[in-house]
Amino acid sequence: MHELSLAQNIIETVKQNVTADELTKVREVIVEVGAFSGVVADSLKFSFEAITSGTELNDAVMTIVDIPFCLKCNDCGNETSTEIPMLLCSICGSSNTQILSGDELRVKELKIAEE
Repeated sequence: MHELSLAQNIIETVKQNVTADELTKVREVIVEVGAFSGVVADSLKFSFEAITSGTELNDAVMTIVDIPFCLKCNDCGNETSTEIPMLLCSICGSSNTQILSGDELRVKELKIAEE
């Protein structure tokens, strides 16, 4: 399962960004998942919960923020957002486009319990 290895990477990112003492105080891991990233959000969340169960991150929950797919056409200059990610401009049909958002997978924020 692809999402299992992604969840492991997210946990490693958390561990790299908090001290050992803060690890048990992590309450929420906020992750941005783009519509074009190829990640199944529910599977990622399930994997995170399975891996952290019984560990120092047992009390942490993963919150997923969905990032819509947005494309810019380099020919007509329009920015479009579509539910079905396609690399063609929906205005002029050009393939000379660039992705503005929707392909990301990143840890956006960690929330830590205060003493």
